[in-house]
Parts: sequence; structure tokens; C-alpha cells
Amino acid sequence: MKSYARIISELLVASGVDYGDVRVVETRAQGILVENGKVTSITSHYDMGFGVRVLRGGFWGFSSSNQLTALEAERVIKEAIAIADSSRAIPGKGVILSDEDIYVDEYRTHYEIDPFSVDLGEKIDLLLEIDGILRKAKEIKVTRLYLDFLRVRKVFASTEGALIEQEIVESGGGYSAYAIGEGEFQVRSYPCSGGNYATAGYEFVKEMRLLEEAERIREEARALLSARDVPEGEYDIILGSQQMALQVHESIGHAVELDRVLGYEASYAGTSFVTTDKLDHFRYGSDLMNVYADATTPRGLGTFGYDDEGVKAQRVPIVKNGIFVGYLSSRETAPLIGRRSSGAMRAEGWSRIPIIRMTNINLEPGTWDLEDLFADTEKGLFLDFNRSWSIDQERLNFQFGTEIAWLIKGGKKAEIVKNPVYTGITPEFWASMDAVGNGSTWKLWGIPNCGKGEPGQVAHVGHGVPVARFRKVKVRPGK
Repeated sequence: MKSYARIISELLVASGVDYGDVRVVETRAQGILVENGKVTSITSHYDMGFGVRVLRGGFWGFSSSNQLTALEAERVIKEAIAIADSSRAIPGKGVILSDEDIYVDEYRTHYEIDPFSVDLGEKIDLLLEIDGILRKAKEIKVTRLYLDFLRVRKVFASTEGALIEQEIVESGGGYSAYAIGEGEFQVRSYPCSGGNYATAGYEFVKEMRLLEEAERIREEARALLSARDVPEGEYDIILGSQQMALQVHESIGHAVELDRVLGYEASYAGTSFVTTDKLDHFRYGSDLMNVYADATTPRGLGTFGYDDEGVKAQRVPIVKNGIFVGYLSSRETAPLIGRRSSGAMRAEGWSRIPIIRMTNINLEPGTWDLEDLFADTEKGLFLDFNRSWSIDQERLNFQFGTEIAWLIKGGKKAEIVKNPVYTGITPEFWASMDAVGNGSTWKLWGIPNCGKGEPGQVAHVGHGVPVARFRKVKVRPGK
């Protein structure tokens, strides 16, 4: 892979392009799905290919192939150049890239147990054992359990002299139990809705305590069937860490993607209310709000050594003490706001051009223990585990539903209530945050299915978040 990348970078230099880079990518994936006591899917995927990106006359061209030969390299380069030349017919200013440090380096995910070395039967047995526990209750009519593993090896080389080899290993999974009765259904998931993932080995699966928590999840699903709907009203709400991850993802992460802000995603993903005139002075939330895009977070699903432009992973401030101070950016977009790239350019694979994606968008912990936070809340709700979400194209107005909620009365977590939906307007909502959980409540969540781009690309991103309290939030029952 490295030799082939060198050959292509030399061909790009000889071609006379203003700038060029190549990514050679090898991907191996395994997935296991168990539903209702049966193994319904075992997938094994492998592919390898390369993508070439060129900048000529201020315009991009991109082409790719899964045939790693010298002749194919020449053909792909010629095609990428032809596309760049054709792009010059499109009105607009040419691209200027930010000046960045050039690296020759290697990066590898740290892990203890290679997930692909673990026997397939062991993985299946774990899921089937959990499934058996979940389905011991007659109310549990549907179960869904899954494990997924990924290894990506890639080499990046550029006409500037960069040569970077990376290996990213991911592991994770989870399950959901659906309780059905009296004309309705309820769901409880673990470790969260959609599962949890990390850049780690099989040891991460063991640490999640999937088996040990199955009985609790089953009983909470049953309890939701007989619980009453959440009473409509205005509450002080405490969001659990998993729901906080979704809140950060939708109302901060996507909103601060600079390509979206500049209108590059307007026809598909939308725009953003966080326009460039707001940089460094707009109040995004309360003084307790400190958010960073951190591609160096240990085990984060948005963690890597270098992005797909060869920019080194970094920790970038997004919101400081409630004030908006930074974007997710690229070498192309950063100069438009007078900055260097934040290292957020990533592609789903060798056949896709890199676009701006979230890394790990983390909310810094505060000072509150969870129990003290409950004790300090006279009337409220504790909401966790996302069930539904909706947010407008500018990332302003939202409504989110959770799997479960607990009423808080007199400073204590009381009865379970179901079908909670809370609504808000992004800066007003974050301004109402008056308490942030401490490090003991902070948890790292991995989201393996963040969609964006035309054609669509799926990115793996992370969120490290504590619990937090928000005052006077409207909540209603939803189905």
C-alpha cells in the first residue's frame, strides 16, 4: 500500500497539478445480528482501492479505482485532472488551501484483543445468552442484538511530501428489547439506543457488561408498558449521558461544520444558524458550556492520527464559557475565516472524496455528582436513551424523544414515566443549562452511522459528555 501510494504521488508531481493526494484504503469488517433467539445475519466484508484528488487552476477533480496497477494509476490521475479542468466552467472563486505542516508518520489504534482473532462462536454465544435473558419475560416479543468490528488500513501521500500510514480498529455493539402489550410497544436498549462503539479491541465488548445488564433492561421494558405517560408541562430536566450525546451531535456537531455554514450542504443536509459573523462573540449557551472537537480522545470513534488531508489530529475549542469560538474545518474552508484547518476532513472509503465530518465533539465535565443533582431538583425529569429526534435544517428548532424517563419529586428520582418528548431552540436551550455533571458522569459514546454528503457517506464519530440539567424545558407525551 505504501509503495503504491508513493508511485501515485510521484505521478501526480510529474503531471503538473497544483496539488494532488492519494489515499490507498483497505477495509475489513465483521457484523453479527441475532433476532428473537436466532442468528439472522453474519456479514464479512473486505475491500481495497485508492482515490486520487487533484487541484488544478483552483478546482478539484477526483477519481478512484479498486485495481491497484500502474496503468490504472495513470488512468485515474488523467480522469481526475479532466474533471478538475471541466470544473473550471463552474462560476466561482478557485480553491486556496491553508498552509499545514507536512508529516511522514504512522498511527495505530491501541487495543489489547484483536477483535478478528476472537472466535466467531464465542461472539454468537454471548449474544444468544443475552437474548435468552431478555426473552424470559412474556412481554418481550422482539429482541435485536448485534456486534460489529472494523479494521481500516490506509496510506495517505501528497505532492507536498506527506506520507502517512494508519490502522484504525473499532469494536462495539448492543441490544434492544421490545415489550408489547395493551395496544402499544415500548423499547429499552443497552448500552444505548444504537449500541456503543470505540476505537478499541474486543476488550471493549467485555467492558460494556452486556450480559450483566440484560435483566435490568428487560424489567425496565416491562415496567414501561404499565407506566403512565409523562405529564405535559414545563420541567427542569436532567439529561443522562447518552441523551446528551445525541443533543450535542444534532444541535452542536452538525451546526459547526463549516461546509454546511458556507452553504455547501444546503441542497441536502441543510445550513446552519451559526454563521461566520457569529464567530468569537455569539453566546451559544450558558457560562458552563465548554465544547471541544477532539480527535485525540482515547478510544473515541472520531479518533485518528491524521485526517484524510494529512492534517494532524488536534483538540479544537468550539464553545468556551458559552461563547462560540470555532468550527470544524478543512484546508479549503479554513482560509475563508482566516484560520488553519481543524483536521476534520474524512471520507467513508477509497471511492469517496473527503468532506468535513465531526471528530469527537465533547462537552467538558462540571462539578456535580448525579445524586447531588437529583437532590437539588425539586420538580423535574431525568431523561435518557434516545428514541426519536427531529431538528430543522438550520439546527435551531428541535424535538427529541427518549426511551425512558423518571419523575423527580422533592429531590429524589421517583416513578418511571413513558413517551417523553422535549422541545427547544438550540441557543435558548443551552443557555438554560445551569448544572453540569462531574467526571464520574462523563462517558464516551461512539456513533457509527452519521450520514452526510452527496453521494451519501457514513462517518464514525464520538461524543464524550456528562449529565447536565436544563431549566424550564417543555415536555409532552409522544408516541
